[in-house]
Amino acid sequence: MNTPTLAPSSSTTPSPALQCGIDRTDSPCTHPRTTYPRLKPGARKIGALIASTIALASMTTHAQDLGHKAPPQSHTIYINHATIHTVSGDTIDDGGIIFANGRITSILPSGMVTGFAPGTDVIEIDATGLHVYPGLISPYSQLGLTEINAVRATHDMSETQAMTPEVRAGTAINPDSTLIPVTRSNGILLAGVFPTARLNLTGDEPKGLIPGRASVIRLDGWTTEDMTILPDAGLVVNFPLSRPLRTWWMEEEDKDQTAGYNKALAALDTFFNNAAAYHAARDEDNTLPTDLRYEAVAGVLPIPRGGAFQAPSPRLPTFFRANDYDQIVGSLNFAAKHNLRPIIIGGRDAHLCLDLLASTGAGVILETSFRMPKRDDAPYDDLYKRPQQLQAAGIPYAFMAGDDTAHERNLPYAVAIAIAHGLAPDEALRALTLTPAELFGIEADYGSLEPGKSATLIITTGNPLDVLSNIELAFLDGRAIDLENKQTKLAEKYREKYRQLGLIQDNN
Repeated sequence: MNTPTLAPSSSTTPSPALQCGIDRTDSPCTHPRTTYPRLKPGARKIGALIASTIALASMTTHAQDLGHKAPPQSHTIYINHATIHTVSGDTIDDGGIIFANGRITSILPSGMVTGFAPGTDVIEIDATGLHVYPGLISPYSQLGLTEINAVRATHDMSETQAMTPEVRAGTAINPDSTLIPVTRSNGILLAGVFPTARLNLTGDEPKGLIPGRASVIRLDGWTTEDMTILPDAGLVVNFPLSRPLRTWWMEEEDKDQTAGYNKALAALDTFFNNAAAYHAARDEDNTLPTDLRYEAVAGVLPIPRGGAFQAPSPRLPTFFRANDYDQIVGSLNFAAKHNLRPIIIGGRDAHLCLDLLASTGAGVILETSFRMPKRDDAPYDDLYKRPQQLQAAGIPYAFMAGDDTAHERNLPYAVAIAIAHGLAPDEALRALTLTPAELFGIEADYGSLEPGKSATLIITTGNPLDVLSNIELAFLDGRAIDLENKQTKLAEKYREKYRQLGLIQDNN
């Protein structure tokens, strides 16, 4: 389907409003200004049309994975009469938000309107009855690193060696993955992408202990460089389980499992000790040969400066993949031993060691409630209550989907289950926005709506954690994002089939 050619309006900014069935209201003002009155629920193509207004006079629309990426913001955008959920502060009813050059310039209190200097190009959006939220953040995923779970050739996230800290997940991202626009259309605009590895403690050398380093990406861009916010977000460690497993599929005896754990722990100790010794030696003599593996961990280790060890600034976290109590406690003790900043990924048994988590200042990226309880005698809502337990202990936490990458879009709904079992909605929203931004160290730009921060936000019909809410518009660093994707194109294709058969008459 082709977008109608946009004809210039009486202002200098072309208006697509009539092309999408929205009655345009011209506002008498002394500057070029395009006004969009009340957005109609379900008008999911508005984002593409605003993008057309900003930069593309006429184009053929495609699913985002095959189409154009969003251009930089070129007009000031003014959203008014919206309910603004800042996350870091109060919620503002009937408020306004203004952003230009990719940054929020003003947030207007209830009922306040504003004017603009003569000559300012402004796109005004009347969002009466709608809501504005920060873009959601998925803190742990393999978005862009895998496409089809059952097709090995589409996987580019798994390392096979014992330790590959020099690997960065962000360099392997496929910007044209069809999973990215599907995820984005549900309000998730940023993601942490992590390398993975299968932990294998058998044989002479343990495998999969350090698969590499995580990256933080924005879910739109022509290249990996365009998409990357943090190329190095921290080191990933698969921490081994110290307790032998006695399950039907475990073929190794207890003593062999214990021996494997001891070898793995010794290998990790040796690596971090060698890395510290390497940097101490390089501090004294920078002509020594460079080792990329040890250079890769400079952001997480205390580094010698003039003979004294100092924490790097900013100090990157070490992400420990740990679910069982033994793994979590072992990870935290290991982090304390090597002076690391720990973040636990998984954290299923986190409620059993709350005091230790709190005392070490660790954060948790928690597997969501789309899981069965671990133990036969656990209550059915065991995992549903985990966020509240972390909240009460003052432990920062975020949510990960813990599902196939193709289902990353369902992360908000998994979090909603925790709300149904007592988690405060505001806390759940924070765990999908500001808290993951803080864990990654990007809270100065992302995670909340404040003047000076990135204009990364969504306009919705309701709470984005509610399955009945729609994402009407999305802006990423001020760029209007097309919310079409493979699934919306397929939906339109088969609606057209039934229109041709005379079974439906809708045009939505």
